[in-house]
Amino acid sequence: MARFLDLTTRTSWRDDILLKLCNVIIYVLFMGANAYTVLSPKDIYYTSKETYFTPAPWAYFIWALIHLLLLGTIIYQFTRPGKQIIIDGLGWRFPMLGIINAMYIYSWTIGEHLYELFFILFVSSSVTYIYSIIKMTASRNISDELFLHLPFSLYHGWSTVLVIVTAFEAFGVDAIAEPAGIWTASFVFLGLFFLEAASFAYASSSTEGDLPGCIAISWSLWAIFAHQTVERSDFVHWSALGFAILSMFWLLRSALGLVKMISGRRWLRGEERTSLLGGR
Repeated sequence: MARFLDLTTRTSWRDDILLKLCNVIIYVLFMGANAYTVLSPKDIYYTSKETYFTPAPWAYFIWALIHLLLLGTIIYQFTRPGKQIIIDGLGWRFPMLGIINAMYIYSWTIGEHLYELFFILFVSSSVTYIYSIIKMTASRNISDELFLHLPFSLYHGWSTVLVIVTAFEAFGVDAIAEPAGIWTASFVFLGLFFLEAASFAYASSSTEGDLPGCIAISWSLWAIFAHQTVERSDFVHWSALGFAILSMFWLLRSALGLVKMISGRRWLRGEERTSLLGGR
């Protein structure tokens, strides 16, 4: 009877194959849409609207890292633990995220900033929902860390940055044509402060913090500082530098928390091994 129950609950990589194949197809299309922005920056980065919140073009290479990590997610869905979260937990949310993200990229490439803002808000909310599911259901083993938590935590932090960047593209002044007035400088400061608060929230989200989210925020703040020169606006330039330096503290805090968690696991394994060998 026990053997019969085991056979009926055994999973196969062919289970829910339609959704798994859909995830693969969406991943390829999603990666292709973003690869275009990375491989041909001249047509997009340097022809899009310049604002006082625009980061340096190299900031967008974070997409490449996210795509590489999501490739592991796509492969992980064919395993039993991966299926439980990606297929059973997330369902059709991942392919929907890929479609919405592709629409955001397309709006960005054609310079439709209001549509771009509309779609990036949907992307951010979708990533937030997926991120929360993963945090509630994924275990803290190495596979879930690499293939679930790492890519979507990085994605979550990066989408937060893109919401602010896109809002300035939709409603901010053109940095090439107009100087930064008091209102522009104030909103830039508030945007930087918001990203800093997000970095603090990542670092304080748990005992070990959320290192990928902190990396995405810190990377973006340094890119904003590098692109917003003193000649363009000294207030924006030095404000971005201050927030970028401060973000390194939250990044370091998360890194130390992660090292402490890993060390604690090793210590527990050693203690359990001692107990199994006859320790009292």
